[in-house]
This record gives sequence, C-alpha cells and structure tokens, in this order.
Amino acid sequence: MSSSDAFKDEVYTVLPFLRTAPAALREAFFARAIRADMPAGRHLCMEGDRCLHLPIVLAGSARIYKIGGQGREITLYRLEPGDSCILTASCLIGNHDFPAFAITETDVVAALVPATDFLRWLGEHAAWRTYVFGLLWNRLVDVISLVEEVTFRRMDARLAEHLLKLTGNVVGTIHTTHEALADELGTAREVVSRILKEFERQGWVALSRGTIRVCDPRGLLGKARQN
Repeated sequence: MSSSDAFKDEVYTVLPFLRTAPAALREAFFARAIRADMPAGRHLCMEGDRCLHLPIVLAGSARIYKIGGQGREITLYRLEPGDSCILTASCLIGNHDFPAFAITETDVVAALVPATDFLRWLGEHAAWRTYVFGLLWNRLVDVISLVEEVTFRRMDARLAEHLLKLTGNVVGTIHTTHEALADELGTAREVVSRILKEFERQGWVALSRGTIRVCDPRGLLGKARQN
C-alpha cells in the first residue's frame, strides 16, 4: 500500500462522510491536506497565535485549555480521532487570533487543512459545511456544560465524578498529581489536596505519591450526585 493510500485509509476511518462526499471535495481534500506527526507534549497553538491550518486528529489526543490571571488552568475540551478544533475553525472564519492553548497529550497524527482551502470549501461543499458546523454545535454543547459545572456544582462533587470517570466507575489506580487534577478542573492544587484528604478520611480513596487509588466507587458516586 502506498503512503497516499494509507493516508486515505486513516482519513476515511475518522471522517467516513468523505467516502460518499462529492468527488470534487474528496480530490481537493487529499490534494491539499498535509499529514503531520506530532510528539506528546508539543504545543500546537499558543494564545495569540495566528491559525494557518485546521487540524483534524487521525490518532492520539490533544488538550485545549485556558490559563487564568493567577496561572490556574482549566481544560476546555479534548481532541480525539475524528475531532477538529472549533476554536481554530472559529478563528479562521472570523480572522481572529487563537484565544487559548493547545497541547498534545499523546503522540498525535493529524491532517492539516490550509486555511484558504478550509474557507473555500465552506462555500463550495455542503458536506464540508455539515461536518464543520456539526463540530461547532457539539463543542458548544460541551463548553456550555463546562460553564454549568464550574458555576453551579460543588468542587468536591466535580472531583468525585472526575475520579470515577478516570477509573470507569470501578476500583482502580489513577496515575496523576493533585496539580494535574486542579488544572483539569480549573481550581487550585490546595483545594484538590484538601478534598482528596477528606475523601481518604472517608475511605473512598487511598493517596500516595503520584497515584490515587479509588477504593470505594459507591462512596464517590454518592458525593458526585450532590449538587
């Protein structure tokens, strides 16, 4: 199999709509999209950067986050295979600078669509518009949900829910730090540490350096269901 055929297979796996899209769009995509390999821990965009491409993740995971005035981080959303960055798309459409940070969490393979092609295809191809606007809608729902979480839910409930998500609602060990959890949830490390110590006192978790063991998922679930 040639490298171009392998690239097509990668794209079709995460963007199945392209298989049945008009030939003009398929041909334009594979003529203009660039396959890129990016190592874990690489910043794809910094706040204030100009966006030159729309990245579409073929493999791996990237994190989009904001940093507040006191240096605290909060994760806005993640990019998984088949996803693209709605902030990048919005910046390209509105000709604005990137308003957040994007970093690879794992090794990432992406298809990069040049800005000029991205914009032209919006006007020329209904299938491309449907894909892009679908991304915008889905991420808008995610961001609204995040705002509701931060505004209306207690931090201990949010942390309990996040720990359960990381273990799949079962007993298990999480390899992370209090700082990383704080960055994920948009709070201070001290807040996370205080809550985790209370969870440990309740017997729900066991803490050690660099790990958190979920011992009692049902106890955490009860906390997560509190408002």
